[in-house]
Amino acid sequence: MPDRDKLQRFIFDQSDIRGEILTLEKSYGEVIARGNYPQAIKRLLGEFMAATGLLGATLKFDGVLTLQAQGDGPLSMIMADCTRHHNLRAIARFDPSYNFNTDESLAQLVGKGTLSLTIDPSNGERYQGIVLLEPENLASCLEDYFTRSEQIRTRIWLAADTGPDSPKAAGLLLQALPRQLETSAEENLRLWEHATQLANTITPEEQLILDHEEQLHRLFHQDQLRLFEAKPVQFSCSCSKERITQALFSLGEKELSSILDEAGLVAIDCQFCDQHYRFTRQDIQQLFDESPPVLH
Repeated sequence: MPDRDKLQRFIFDQSDIRGEILTLEKSYGEVIARGNYPQAIKRLLGEFMAATGLLGATLKFDGVLTLQAQGDGPLSMIMADCTRHHNLRAIARFDPSYNFNTDESLAQLVGKGTLSLTIDPSNGERYQGIVLLEPENLASCLEDYFTRSEQIRTRIWLAADTGPDSPKAAGLLLQALPRQLETSAEENLRLWEHATQLANTITPEEQLILDHEEQLHRLFHQDQLRLFEAKPVQFSCSCSKERITQALFSLGEKELSSILDEAGLVAIDCQFCDQHYRFTRQDIQQLFDESPPVLH
């Protein structure tokens, strides 16, 4: 049986290369079941979730890593985010009148736009990197980002199957580490090219069907590889009544009173998890009668 909703780190003992391998099933299925998405967007949501899960594995502090593409095409926005504890969620906004083709790429669907990677720590300064959506697929866009912005050799392989019975998404990442072993720059480059050439032979079908150890053995059985304990990955939304209350307070009493006069209540629906929040005039009055909400 393949690994399900698991993330695993691995390193090459004889070269300065690290890796992450990820398989999503239930977490991915929960996301695509919550929106009436065309097949092309379901596939891209799987790739975004897998990529975000791989990149989120590097978080060493409480916070959120967000990957988002937006542009002027029929897929105006698609994003996924991941916490340090491997909680994933994703969403997309699209033109429902557009006839989506499953063969259309990310760049074709988003149109002229950008890909942003944002790291938002619970305590500390927010960081964001942005690149143009020039390459055709998400993996190439991210590799381009790491080359231009981070100057770190990075390769990524993504796969997604939107099958109604058991949708799956998977990802593989290789990344060069800062030099640690006593090898020359030429030897480091040779080892990197060796590893990436082997990884290039993986097929999407193998990523989705084989478990992690089988994939890595099939690719790197001639190398000394160390595979670490798998970490569970799950769908989870960070919305809560406390967060919504804080957002409402920031709007101000006058704005909320205007909404209440027009609609009779303040209604907030989370597009990630379909949770519904309703606030009456009494609720809003109590909000401003009490101390400003503090989010812990």
